[in-house]
Amino acid sequence: MAKRPIFIPSYSHYPYTKEIIIDFEWYPGFAKTQAQKSIHSLHNEAKKRGISPILEISSKSLDSLGVSLSAFNLTLTVENLTMSVECAFQGSKVFKNGGPYTDLYRSTSIEAKKNVRIKESGELIGFNFLGMEFPTRPFTLFYDWIYLIALSQNPTLSERMLKYSGFSDIAFNPEHSINCQARSAALFVALSNSSEIDMNLLISDKNYYLEVMGEKNQQYGRTPKNPNQLGFSF
Repeated sequence: MAKRPIFIPSYSHYPYTKEIIIDFEWYPGFAKTQAQKSIHSLHNEAKKRGISPILEISSKSLDSLGVSLSAFNLTLTVENLTMSVECAFQGSKVFKNGGPYTDLYRSTSIEAKKNVRIKESGELIGFNFLGMEFPTRPFTLFYDWIYLIALSQNPTLSERMLKYSGFSDIAFNPEHSINCQARSAALFVALSNSSEIDMNLLISDKNYYLEVMGEKNQQYGRTPKNPNQLGFSF
């Protein structure tokens, strides 16, 4: 047995998502088919608790939409530069001993994730994305922002998300990671349907985004076991 969260949109107030932990049968092994068996098991157990339909967002998803929404595949374009969400995230990290390593914006997602500088530059102290600085807390603040931008730029994908009641990422283990693309997907759905949030302004105005999701909410969020590497899971 294993435990994984299902993220569902919450339309009432910050943090605009709810995390429901589901116990399910885990199928060990590195094969994609094993991961998909685990996804099927997770979704079946969540359905018993009234959460359905659910979209798995990862490269292991049984749905092509979920694969496309993986941060390895989902892209955003800023200042005529197109990159994956993963490359934007890794290339914007600022460490005590280096960064941001903006050359990673032009690399592949796997190259950005495995770049040795990400692991050898010391403590993560912030993010700098094309001159825009973000703090490390709340822990998912910057990650959520670039994922929201990418979704807003890909309406043919994001509009199809709106029919889902929940989102999962089979590789995400909250005991070891803090950022999760499934959580950001649920956040996008909630914010897109909120009558109190200006979604266009949220994406385009960093200060408005920080007002809604950031500075006044510094106490929110779990403390990751490794706060120096707040990475995606796949």
